[in-house]
Amino acid sequence: MIERLGIPESDVPFLREQYFKMYGTTLRGLQERHNVEKEEFLAFVHDLPLKEYLTPNPVVREVIASLPTRNLIFTNSDVPHARRVLAVLQLDDLFETVVDVNAVAPYCKPMPESFAIAMDLADEPDPRKCVMIDDLPRTTRAALDVGMASLLYGCDKATEDASGVFTDWTHLPILLGE
Repeated sequence: MIERLGIPESDVPFLREQYFKMYGTTLRGLQERHNVEKEEFLAFVHDLPLKEYLTPNPVVREVIASLPTRNLIFTNSDVPHARRVLAVLQLDDLFETVVDVNAVAPYCKPMPESFAIAMDLADEPDPRKCVMIDDLPRTTRAALDVGMASLLYGCDKATEDASGVFTDWTHLPILLGE
């Protein structure tokens, strides 16, 4: 926003948050308001040394690997970035599909249309057979609104925005059993 659009640095946090809330992602706001090219933006913001920020967690891997579920990623990023993140986290073999921001365009999470497209791409027409796990209440709320169950990660107090909450990945199988 600063380098490419010349937006003053002091304005960026407010605009980023405003676009995120209004359009679902900062990118969608930048596309709408500033005609930003999606592929250029994603390449720029995803050019990160992920190993400096992410560390594999063997417990998370063990828990996800033990689940008798079909696991998919539904992300507001693109497939290459999601795959890079999964590889760094050593989880890439545990998710069969990535439904990305390009696949659901012109929508994105938490828009209901994006969930409908994601379920279609996952070949799962019944939202009651789906569970969304996310760390944003607005996403877990959106999943509930379209008929899915949802689990809010990183929260330890029950909320109306999710079917359940958890902070410990070892609790996930118990929550999914409920």
